[in-house]
Amino acid sequence: MMIEANGINIHYELSGEKHAPVVVLGHSLACSQMMWWPQLELLETLFRVLRYDTRGHGQSEAPPGAYTLEQLVADAIGMLDALKLDQVHWVGLSMGGMIGQGVALGHPHRLSSLVLADTAAIIPAEAQPVWQERIDAARDEGMQAVAESTLERWFTPDYLKRNPPEIDQIRQQILDTPVAGYIGCSEAIRKLNYLSRLPEIRTPTLVMVGADDPGTPVAASEA
Repeated sequence: MMIEANGINIHYELSGEKHAPVVVLGHSLACSQMMWWPQLELLETLFRVLRYDTRGHGQSEAPPGAYTLEQLVADAIGMLDALKLDQVHWVGLSMGGMIGQGVALGHPHRLSSLVLADTAAIIPAEAQPVWQERIDAARDEGMQAVAESTLERWFTPDYLKRNPPEIDQIRQQILDTPVAGYIGCSEAIRKLNYLSRLPEIRTPTLVMVGADDPGTPVAASEA
């Protein structure tokens, strides 16, 4: 389904018990709401589940130019307003967790709880050249130029070697991501700097991370 929010069309799916509490699932960079399929069967027994494609991803609009985290947060709040959802639980993976932090800081009354999975609160200065390389590669050669290196950050070598069907599904989501959306959201992510403001968050929050995650390592979650 599509809804207009913050000046763009956003694709979303709302499923589960109509009168149950709502949980919003925010996906990572270079994926879409499809990444949450494995969790739906369980979540729909407890919640009304709202999955959406972040600006520039999946079936949502992908305007050209650099995005900002403030813009991605405004998209999310605009979507909640349009759907008349006053308060939700938020589960965000990587970029989705960054957006969740922004919602918690700017619109705390909209959240009942917050789950931050494999995410960070700041992108350090030494990481800026890496983000520029990814942006340049995608702009010059398309998403195929960043797909395999992304998979290598997201999954352990042993898991990649086993090559389960899930790998192909995630690879296809990466390849299907509009270049403009990948670049736009990468520009937003590289400016992430919420770390000093985290003490402002009073929303009950769970922070979780994979022990072997190189992209958003355990130290980032500890911080």
